[in-house]
Amino acid sequence: MNRLYGLIFDVDGVIADTEVVNARASIQVFEDLLSVKGIKRADFAAGLGRGAEEYVEAAARVHGLELTEEQIKTVTKLRQEYFLKMLSEGPLPAFPGVLELMEAAMQREDFRVAIATSGTLEKSRAVLKSTKVPYKKMVYITGSDVKNKKPHPELFLLAAERMGIEPANCVVIEDTPNGIQAARAAGAKCIAVTNSVNAANLQQADLVCDSLQQINLETITELIEKHI
Repeated sequence: MNRLYGLIFDVDGVIADTEVVNARASIQVFEDLLSVKGIKRADFAAGLGRGAEEYVEAAARVHGLELTEEQIKTVTKLRQEYFLKMLSEGPLPAFPGVLELMEAAMQREDFRVAIATSGTLEKSRAVLKSTKVPYKKMVYITGSDVKNKKPHPELFLLAAERMGIEPANCVVIEDTPNGIQAARAAGAKCIAVTNSVNAANLQQADLVCDSLQQINLETITELIEKHI
């Protein structure tokens, strides 16, 4: 049997520019719930790719706030509500090249495609529907399916397992240092796209690009074969 290749997509910042909406919703929650103003998108940077709670805590630390466990849960719950409302008011398009790369892989018998995100099922599904990603035809893993969030490799290990492919035969598409670290810890290759973080901070990836329009299936297979 021919070797099978796995292509694993993160959601936020890879499939669509959700970080703009994530930050806007989060800033609004800090103002409405905690009466904290002056928070900027950059304040959430340390929490990128690590799930909603870490995302919120990153900005809290920047502003010297110590949130209780209960406060964190309340903030993340309201943040998701704000995010979903904002998304319903202005649907997000997929980044250029995303749907084309997915479609090309799904048409190949030697490729399997997965979605693997630290986000919740409800939030990520709303993004996938908005961007018209055919996620029902793919393996789909969310933060609700794992105990450990990125940079722990559990998310990508589970995606590879459910695709029935060894992690070494998978390429993860990511946009943050935490995601790259998780992919490499899983034993997968990683392509980083500079949608959320500049290239200088993505150098641990096997390949860095400015757009998935620059990536094709030959790029994926060569990246995997080069390391086997």
